[in-house]
Amino acid sequence: MAWQADGWLEGADWLPSPNFSERPAGEAVSLVVIHNISLPPDEFGGNWVEDFFLNRLNPDAHPYFSTIADLQVSAHFYVRRNGRVIQFVGCDRRAWHAGQSCWCERNNCNDYSVGIELEGSDSQPYTAEQYTSLWGLLDALRAHYPIMAIAGHCHIASGRKTDPGPYFDWVALRSRYPGLELPAEIAA
Repeated sequence: MAWQADGWLEGADWLPSPNFSERPAGEAVSLVVIHNISLPPDEFGGNWVEDFFLNRLNPDAHPYFSTIADLQVSAHFYVRRNGRVIQFVGCDRRAWHAGQSCWCERNNCNDYSVGIELEGSDSQPYTAEQYTSLWGLLDALRAHYPIMAIAGHCHIASGRKTDPGPYFDWVALRSRYPGLELPAEIAA
């Protein structure tokens, strides 16, 4: 996988989101945050997540959508159940995925992280295709940026978020990337 200007990754499908800002000057990308998302909740398929990250989610299409349609959020990457990778924000920019967050006593994780959303929920396992794509993404990110740590949204927004949920395979991630800093309960 090759990198293009502003941190766009060749091989991913690009759908540029307007929901980003510049990273603080001199801020290196050092953290990857793993999320899950499904729209409507616990349902897969369709283009609802893409519409959400592009600010075109129809609030009338599902009762839940009216509660989130006005939010402006994004992630750098979204990995579908079939392993398809979609990129919404170049990794040199600040995607709006973490919200109020803290990692190792550093606030504002959006400033120094890349957010990867997996199409999923806290109630179902992820697919083999998703893990294959995730490992490729992490390898590419580590080759291009000084990634030092990987955490779940639940680790940087404790008490507020639960994703990537109990079905995420932290054991496989830990064995594949032994040199990276992981949340304390995962690293043990």
